[in-house]
Amino acid sequence: MPQIKAAVTRKFGEPLILETVSLRPPEAHEVEVTLGATAICHSDIIFTDGKWGGTLPAIYGHEAAGKITAVGDQVKGYKVGDRVIATLIRACGTCPSCSTGSPVICEDSTEYTSPVSTMDGNSIVQGMNCGAFAERVVVHPSQLAKIPEDMSMDVASLLACGVITGVGAAVNTANIRPGQTVVVIGAGGVGLNAIQGAHIAGAARIIAVDLVPEKLETAKEFGATDTVLASEEAPWDVVKDITNGRMADAVLVSVGVIPVYETAPNYLRSGGKMVMVGMTHSGDKAEYEPVNIAATSQSMIGSKMGDVVLSRDIPWIIDLYKQDRLKLDELISKRWRLEEINEAIEDTRSGAARRNVVIFDETL
Repeated sequence: MPQIKAAVTRKFGEPLILETVSLRPPEAHEVEVTLGATAICHSDIIFTDGKWGGTLPAIYGHEAAGKITAVGDQVKGYKVGDRVIATLIRACGTCPSCSTGSPVICEDSTEYTSPVSTMDGNSIVQGMNCGAFAERVVVHPSQLAKIPEDMSMDVASLLACGVITGVGAAVNTANIRPGQTVVVIGAGGVGLNAIQGAHIAGAARIIAVDLVPEKLETAKEFGATDTVLASEEAPWDVVKDITNGRMADAVLVSVGVIPVYETAPNYLRSGGKMVMVGMTHSGDKAEYEPVNIAATSQSMIGSKMGDVVLSRDIPWIIDLYKQDRLKLDELISKRWRLEEINEAIEDTRSGAARRNVVIFDETL
Protein backbone atom coordinates (compact mmCIF):
# COMPACT_ATOMS: atom_id res chain seq x y z
CA MET A 1 0.00 0.00 0.00
CA PRO A 2 1.12 3.58 -0.65
CA GLN A 3 2.90 5.34 2.21
CA ILE A 4 2.12 8.96 3.07
CA LYS A 5 2.95 11.49 5.76
CA ALA A 6 0.19 12.45 8.18
CA ALA A 7 -0.24 14.39 11.43
CA VAL A 8 -1.71 11.84 13.83
CA THR A 9 -3.56 12.47 17.10
CA ARG A 10 -2.24 9.88 19.55
CA LYS A 11 -3.41 11.48 22.79
CA PHE A 12 -6.15 14.07 23.20
CA GLY A 13 -4.87 17.49 24.12
CA GLU A 14 -1.29 16.76 23.08
CA PRO A 15 0.63 17.86 19.96
CA LEU A 16 0.02 15.90 16.78
CA ILE A 17 2.72 13.46 15.73
CA LEU A 18 4.04 13.48 12.17
CA GLU A 19 4.13 9.85 11.02
CA THR A 20 4.47 7.74 7.90
CA VAL A 21 1.23 5.76 7.47
CA SER A 22 -0.30 3.42 4.92
CA LEU A 23 -3.20 4.44 2.71
CA ARG A 24 -5.02 1.66 0.87
CA PRO A 25 -6.11 2.19 -2.75
CA PRO A 26 -9.69 3.34 -3.35
CA GLU A 27 -12.33 0.64 -3.46
CA ALA A 28 -15.21 0.47 -5.95
CA HIS A 29 -17.05 3.60 -4.84
CA GLU A 30 -14.08 5.63 -3.57
CA VAL A 31 -11.67 8.25 -4.87
CA GLU A 32 -8.06 8.99 -3.93
CA VAL A 33 -7.14 12.67 -3.74
CA THR A 34 -3.57 13.94 -3.48
CA LEU A 35 -3.90 17.12 -1.46
CA GLY A 36 -2.51 20.50 -2.29
CA ALA A 37 -3.78 22.27 0.81
CA THR A 38 -5.80 21.77 4.00
CA ALA A 39 -7.21 24.60 6.11
CA ILE A 40 -7.40 24.32 9.90
CA CYS A 41 -10.86 24.60 11.40
CA HIS A 42 -11.72 25.04 15.08
CA SER A 43 -13.70 21.80 14.83
CA ASP A 44 -10.43 19.97 14.15
CA ILE A 45 -8.99 21.45 17.33
CA ILE A 46 -12.03 20.48 19.39
CA PHE A 47 -11.61 16.91 18.18
CA THR A 48 -7.87 16.79 18.83
CA ASP A 49 -8.53 18.14 22.32
CA GLY A 50 -10.99 15.31 22.95
CA LYS A 51 -13.93 17.63 23.64
CA TRP A 52 -16.21 15.67 21.32
CA GLY A 53 -14.96 12.22 22.27
CA GLY A 54 -13.74 9.78 19.64
CA THR A 55 -11.34 6.89 19.18
CA LEU A 56 -7.58 7.20 18.79
CA PRO A 57 -5.26 7.15 16.97
CA ALA A 58 -6.93 9.40 14.44
CA ILE A 59 -6.15 11.79 11.62
CA TYR A 60 -8.35 14.88 11.59
CA GLY A 61 -8.65 17.67 9.02
CA HIS A 62 -11.68 18.15 6.76
CA GLU A 63 -11.18 21.37 4.77
CA ALA A 64 -9.05 20.33 1.80
CA ALA A 65 -8.37 20.65 -1.90
CA GLY A 66 -6.32 18.54 -4.27
CA LYS A 67 -6.18 16.47 -7.44
CA ILE A 68 -7.73 13.05 -8.01
CA THR A 69 -4.99 10.46 -8.49
CA ALA A 70 -7.02 7.21 -8.47
CA VAL A 71 -10.68 6.18 -8.72
CA GLY A 72 -12.63 3.02 -7.93
CA ASP A 73 -14.07 1.09 -10.86
CA GLN A 74 -17.66 2.11 -10.04
CA VAL A 75 -17.10 5.84 -9.58
CA LYS A 76 -19.07 8.09 -11.91
CA GLY A 77 -18.60 11.78 -12.59
CA TYR A 78 -14.94 11.98 -11.54
CA LYS A 79 -11.70 10.95 -13.20
CA VAL A 80 -7.98 11.02 -12.55
CA GLY A 81 -6.69 14.56 -12.94
CA ASP A 82 -9.83 16.35 -11.75
CA ARG A 83 -9.15 19.16 -9.29
CA VAL A 84 -11.55 19.02 -6.33
CA ILE A 85 -12.32 20.08 -2.81
CA ALA A 86 -12.74 17.34 -0.19
CA THR A 87 -15.14 17.80 2.74
CA LEU A 88 -16.56 15.84 5.67
CA ILE A 89 -20.00 15.66 4.03
CA ARG A 90 -20.45 11.97 3.23
CA ALA A 91 -23.92 11.33 1.80
CA CYS A 92 -25.68 8.26 0.46
CA GLY A 93 -27.90 10.25 -1.89
CA THR A 94 -30.99 8.10 -1.33
CA CYS A 95 -32.12 8.43 2.32
CA PRO A 96 -35.02 10.80 3.16
CA SER A 97 -32.64 13.62 4.14
CA CYS A 98 -30.52 13.34 1.00
CA SER A 99 -33.60 12.98 -1.18
CA THR A 100 -35.07 16.21 0.17
CA GLY A 101 -31.91 18.28 -0.32
CA SER A 102 -30.21 17.88 3.06
CA PRO A 103 -27.11 15.73 2.46
CA VAL A 104 -25.32 17.28 5.45
CA ILE A 105 -27.65 15.28 7.73
CA CYS A 106 -27.56 12.05 5.70
CA GLU A 107 -29.27 9.25 7.65
CA ASP A 108 -27.16 6.40 6.29
CA SER A 109 -25.29 4.96 9.26
CA THR A 110 -23.44 2.31 7.26
CA GLU A 111 -19.96 1.93 8.67
CA TYR A 112 -16.95 1.86 6.39
CA THR A 113 -13.41 0.68 6.93
CA SER A 114 -10.87 3.44 7.43
CA PRO A 115 -8.42 3.51 4.50
CA VAL A 116 -5.55 4.54 6.80
CA SER A 117 -3.40 2.28 8.96
CA THR A 118 -0.10 2.32 10.80
CA MET A 119 2.96 0.78 9.19
CA ASP A 120 2.41 -2.36 11.26
CA GLY A 121 -1.19 -2.72 10.08
CA ASN A 122 -3.20 -1.22 12.94
CA SER A 123 -6.17 0.92 11.94
CA ILE A 124 -6.13 4.71 12.24
CA VAL A 125 -9.45 6.51 12.40
CA GLN A 126 -10.15 8.75 9.42
CA GLY A 127 -11.49 11.68 11.42
CA MET A 128 -14.66 13.36 10.16
CA ASN A 129 -14.73 10.94 7.21
CA CYS A 130 -11.83 12.85 5.69
CA GLY A 131 -8.52 12.73 7.59
CA ALA A 132 -7.05 15.61 5.63
CA PHE A 133 -4.07 16.35 7.86
CA ALA A 134 -2.27 14.04 5.45
CA GLU A 135 -0.71 14.11 2.01
CA ARG A 136 -3.49 12.02 0.48
CA VAL A 137 -7.01 10.89 1.36
CA VAL A 138 -9.40 8.21 0.14
CA VAL A 139 -12.99 9.43 0.31
CA HIS A 140 -16.47 8.90 -1.13
CA PRO A 141 -17.36 10.93 -4.27
CA SER A 142 -20.20 12.62 -2.37
CA GLN A 143 -17.49 14.44 -0.39
CA LEU A 144 -16.10 16.13 -3.49
CA ALA A 145 -16.84 19.10 -5.72
CA LYS A 146 -14.86 20.15 -8.78
CA ILE A 147 -12.87 23.37 -8.86
CA PRO A 148 -11.46 25.32 -11.83
CA GLU A 149 -7.98 24.65 -13.19
CA ASP A 150 -6.88 28.21 -12.43
CA MET A 151 -8.00 28.23 -8.78
CA SER A 152 -5.18 27.87 -6.28
CA MET A 153 -5.41 24.97 -3.85
CA ASP A 154 -4.99 27.08 -0.70
CA VAL A 155 -7.93 29.30 -1.65
CA ALA A 156 -10.04 26.36 -2.84
CA SER A 157 -9.57 24.49 0.43
CA LEU A 158 -11.53 27.20 2.24
CA LEU A 159 -14.63 26.21 0.26
CA ALA A 160 -14.70 22.82 1.95
CA CYS A 161 -15.90 24.17 5.30
CA GLY A 162 -15.34 27.74 6.47
CA VAL A 163 -16.86 29.44 3.44
CA ILE A 164 -19.82 27.15 2.90
CA THR A 165 -20.57 27.07 6.63
CA GLY A 166 -20.74 30.87 6.92
CA VAL A 167 -22.22 31.76 3.55
CA GLY A 168 -24.63 28.83 3.72
CA ALA A 169 -25.82 29.75 7.23
CA ALA A 170 -26.88 33.13 5.87
CA VAL A 171 -28.25 32.10 2.49
CA ASN A 172 -29.57 28.57 3.08
CA THR A 173 -30.40 28.33 6.79
CA ALA A 174 -31.38 31.88 7.74
CA ASN A 175 -32.85 32.47 4.29
CA ILE A 176 -31.99 36.15 4.56
CA ARG A 177 -34.06 38.35 2.29
CA PRO A 178 -33.24 41.74 0.71
CA GLY A 179 -33.74 44.60 3.13
CA GLN A 180 -33.42 42.59 6.33
CA THR A 181 -31.17 43.34 9.30
CA VAL A 182 -28.66 40.71 10.35
CA VAL A 183 -26.42 40.42 13.41
CA VAL A 184 -23.35 38.17 13.13
CA ILE A 185 -21.72 37.34 16.46
CA GLY A 186 -18.07 36.48 16.01
CA ALA A 187 -15.88 37.94 13.26
CA GLY A 188 -13.54 34.97 12.78
CA GLY A 189 -13.29 32.84 9.65
CA VAL A 190 -16.87 31.53 9.71
CA GLY A 191 -18.31 34.84 10.90
CA LEU A 192 -16.67 36.77 8.08
CA ASN A 193 -18.23 34.38 5.60
CA ALA A 194 -21.62 34.72 7.29
CA ILE A 195 -21.23 38.48 6.79
CA GLN A 196 -20.41 37.90 3.13
CA GLY A 197 -23.42 35.61 2.79
CA ALA A 198 -25.73 38.21 4.33
CA HIS A 199 -24.35 40.83 1.94
CA ILE A 200 -24.85 38.53 -1.06
CA ALA A 201 -28.43 37.85 0.09
CA GLY A 202 -29.18 41.59 0.10
CA ALA A 203 -29.33 42.41 3.81
CA ALA A 204 -29.74 46.14 4.35
CA ARG A 205 -27.78 46.17 7.60
CA ILE A 206 -25.16 43.66 8.70
CA ILE A 207 -24.01 44.25 12.25
CA ALA A 208 -20.85 42.45 13.39
CA VAL A 209 -20.33 41.79 17.10
CA ASP A 210 -16.94 40.78 18.50
CA LEU A 211 -14.66 41.34 21.47
CA VAL A 212 -11.67 42.40 19.36
CA PRO A 213 -11.72 45.87 17.73
CA GLU A 214 -9.28 44.78 15.00
CA LYS A 215 -11.61 41.96 13.97
CA LEU A 216 -14.49 44.40 13.74
CA GLU A 217 -12.46 46.55 11.37
CA THR A 218 -11.87 43.47 9.23
CA ALA A 219 -15.59 42.72 9.33
CA LYS A 220 -16.24 46.04 7.59
CA GLU A 221 -13.95 44.95 4.76
CA PHE A 222 -16.11 41.84 4.30
CA GLY A 223 -19.43 43.70 4.19
CA ALA A 224 -20.46 44.65 7.72
CA THR A 225 -22.31 47.98 7.75
CA ASP A 226 -22.02 48.44 11.51
CA THR A 227 -19.94 47.01 14.35
CA VAL A 228 -20.50 46.53 18.07
CA LEU A 229 -18.00 45.63 20.75
CA ALA A 230 -19.21 42.57 22.63
CA SER A 231 -17.60 43.94 25.78
CA GLU A 232 -20.30 46.62 26.03
CA GLU A 233 -22.47 46.10 29.11
CA ALA A 234 -25.48 45.38 26.89
CA PRO A 235 -24.35 45.22 23.25
CA TRP A 236 -27.92 44.46 22.12
CA ASP A 237 -28.88 47.93 23.28
CA VAL A 238 -26.35 49.32 20.80
CA VAL A 239 -28.04 47.25 18.10
CA LYS A 240 -31.37 48.68 19.26
CA ASP A 241 -30.02 52.18 18.67
CA ILE A 242 -28.60 51.25 15.27
CA THR A 243 -31.91 49.75 14.13
CA ASN A 244 -34.14 52.45 15.64
CA GLY A 245 -35.60 49.93 18.02
CA ARG A 246 -36.53 47.24 15.50
CA MET A 247 -33.63 44.84 16.22
CA ALA A 248 -32.52 42.02 13.90
CA ASP A 249 -34.42 39.70 11.61
CA ALA A 250 -31.68 37.11 12.10
CA VAL A 251 -28.74 36.63 14.42
CA LEU A 252 -26.04 34.21 13.31
CA VAL A 253 -23.90 32.86 16.15
CA SER A 254 -20.57 31.80 14.65
CA VAL A 255 -18.75 31.04 17.93
CA GLY A 256 -19.28 28.04 20.19
CA VAL A 257 -19.52 29.98 23.45
CA ILE A 258 -22.38 29.33 25.87
CA PRO A 259 -22.80 32.92 27.24
CA VAL A 260 -23.05 34.12 23.63
CA TYR A 261 -25.79 31.60 22.88
CA GLU A 262 -27.70 32.57 26.00
CA THR A 263 -27.76 36.27 25.13
CA ALA A 264 -28.15 35.96 21.34
CA PRO A 265 -31.99 36.19 21.43
CA ASN A 266 -31.63 39.68 22.93
CA TYR A 267 -30.69 40.93 19.47
CA LEU A 268 -33.83 39.60 17.78
CA ARG A 269 -37.04 41.32 16.83
CA SER A 270 -40.36 39.54 17.27
CA GLY A 271 -40.46 36.79 14.68
CA GLY A 272 -36.68 36.80 14.34
CA LYS A 273 -34.50 33.75 13.89
CA MET A 274 -31.36 32.69 15.76
CA VAL A 275 -29.09 30.49 13.65
CA MET A 276 -26.76 28.28 15.70
CA VAL A 277 -23.55 27.83 13.72
CA GLY A 278 -20.65 27.74 16.20
CA MET A 279 -20.11 24.35 17.85
CA THR A 280 -19.84 24.13 21.63
CA HIS A 281 -18.14 21.29 23.52
CA SER A 282 -20.15 18.16 24.23
CA GLY A 283 -22.06 18.53 27.48
CA ASP A 284 -22.19 22.32 27.42
CA LYS A 285 -25.70 23.63 28.08
CA ALA A 286 -27.46 26.95 27.59
CA GLU A 287 -30.52 28.20 29.47
CA TYR A 288 -33.51 30.00 27.96
CA GLU A 289 -36.97 31.04 29.04
CA PRO A 290 -39.20 29.27 26.50
CA VAL A 291 -42.06 31.64 27.20
CA ASN A 292 -40.07 34.54 25.77
CA ILE A 293 -39.35 32.66 22.56
CA ALA A 294 -42.96 31.52 22.22
CA ALA A 295 -44.49 34.88 23.06
CA THR A 296 -42.42 36.67 20.43
CA SER A 297 -42.70 33.95 17.74
CA GLN A 298 -38.93 33.72 17.56
CA SER A 299 -37.11 30.60 16.44
CA MET A 300 -33.81 28.81 16.98
CA ILE A 301 -32.36 26.64 14.27
CA GLY A 302 -29.11 24.74 13.85
CA SER A 303 -26.95 25.04 10.76
CA LYS A 304 -24.52 22.24 9.95
CA MET A 305 -22.02 23.07 7.20
CA GLY A 306 -24.37 25.83 6.04
CA ASP A 307 -26.97 23.27 4.92
CA VAL A 308 -24.93 23.10 1.74
CA VAL A 309 -25.55 20.94 -1.29
CA LEU A 310 -22.10 20.70 -2.84
CA SER A 311 -23.19 20.22 -6.45
CA ARG A 312 -25.61 23.14 -6.17
CA ASP A 313 -23.71 25.63 -4.05
CA ILE A 314 -20.01 25.30 -4.89
CA PRO A 315 -20.41 26.40 -8.55
CA TRP A 316 -22.20 29.67 -7.73
CA ILE A 317 -19.85 30.43 -4.85
CA ILE A 318 -16.87 29.98 -7.18
CA ASP A 319 -18.60 32.16 -9.76
CA LEU A 320 -19.03 34.95 -7.21
CA TYR A 321 -15.34 34.67 -6.36
CA LYS A 322 -14.40 34.99 -10.02
CA GLN A 323 -16.57 38.11 -10.25
CA ASP A 324 -14.77 39.62 -7.22
CA ARG A 325 -18.06 39.56 -5.31
CA LEU A 326 -16.78 37.10 -2.67
CA LYS A 327 -13.48 37.46 -0.83
CA LEU A 328 -11.46 34.26 -0.44
CA ASP A 329 -7.77 35.16 -0.74
CA GLU A 330 -8.19 37.69 2.05
CA LEU A 331 -9.38 34.95 4.43
CA ILE A 332 -5.96 33.28 4.57
CA SER A 333 -3.90 34.50 7.50
CA LYS A 334 -0.81 32.36 6.96
CA ARG A 335 0.43 29.35 5.04
CA TRP A 336 2.25 26.52 6.84
CA ARG A 337 3.99 23.24 6.06
CA LEU A 338 2.75 19.93 7.48
CA GLU A 339 5.79 19.86 9.75
CA GLU A 340 4.53 23.10 11.30
CA ILE A 341 0.97 21.93 11.95
CA ASN A 342 1.19 22.14 15.73
CA GLU A 343 2.29 25.76 15.52
CA ALA A 344 -0.52 26.42 13.03
CA ILE A 345 -3.04 24.85 15.40
CA GLU A 346 -1.86 26.98 18.31
CA ASP A 347 -2.09 30.09 16.17
CA THR A 348 -5.64 29.11 15.20
CA ARG A 349 -6.52 28.36 18.81
CA SER A 350 -5.56 31.92 19.79
CA GLY A 351 -8.48 33.25 17.77
CA ALA A 352 -6.37 35.77 15.88
CA ALA A 353 -6.29 33.92 12.54
CA ARG A 354 -9.00 34.12 9.92
CA ARG A 355 -7.85 30.81 8.42
CA ASN A 356 -4.48 29.04 8.59
CA VAL A 357 -3.72 26.76 5.66
CA VAL A 358 -1.31 23.82 5.51
CA ILE A 359 0.35 23.56 2.08
CA PHE A 360 1.32 20.10 0.80
CA ASP A 361 2.14 20.46 -2.89
CA GLU A 362 2.31 23.88 -4.54
CA THR A 363 2.58 22.32 -8.02
CA LEU A 364 -0.96 20.95 -8.05
